[in-house]
Amino acid sequence: MLDGVREDVRAALDRDPAAKSALEVALCYPGLHAVWFHRVSHALWTRGFRLTARLLSQFSRFLTGVEIHPGADVGRRLFIDHGAGVVVGETAEIGDDVHMHHGCTLGGNDARPVKRHPTLEDGVVLGANATLIGDITVGEDAAVGAGAVVVDDVEPGQTVTGVPAEPVGGSGDADDTADS
Repeated sequence: MLDGVREDVRAALDRDPAAKSALEVALCYPGLHAVWFHRVSHALWTRGFRLTARLLSQFSRFLTGVEIHPGADVGRRLFIDHGAGVVVGETAEIGDDVHMHHGCTLGGNDARPVKRHPTLEDGVVLGANATLIGDITVGEDAAVGAGAVVVDDVEPGQTVTGVPAEPVGGSGDADDTADS
């Protein structure tokens, strides 16, 4: 568990030029705190303590402004930059080394208890206020521009922007395209 905390802090230091020290990141980054709360609430959820998991996730939302459903599957080194307003639904799947900016939504579009939220593969970058809806997949190292609304799959390495989101250019530097 401690190795995971170290990885998360290192990821924030690597991705945020404003981060000056590991102590600052550990104490002052609500997106990171939300991920840590989620790891505990997800463990409770998967062990059948559903109400306790939901209560903990709501407490985390109150403290951090980030709502991650305890059923969501979150990979390693997720970095939620700024954090405020992020919503991750129950059946969302987030790979390793994903970078989400503030205001992102991984929402569902089906009232039935099925896979209804997006899947983000490893290395995905979501710009501020990106909205992804439904059982779609954003491929490895893809980028979603700020304010984009994504309702269809995104190919690996592809950058999409707009409403509705459409591919742009080549597979350039994803971090430059999706920055907040």
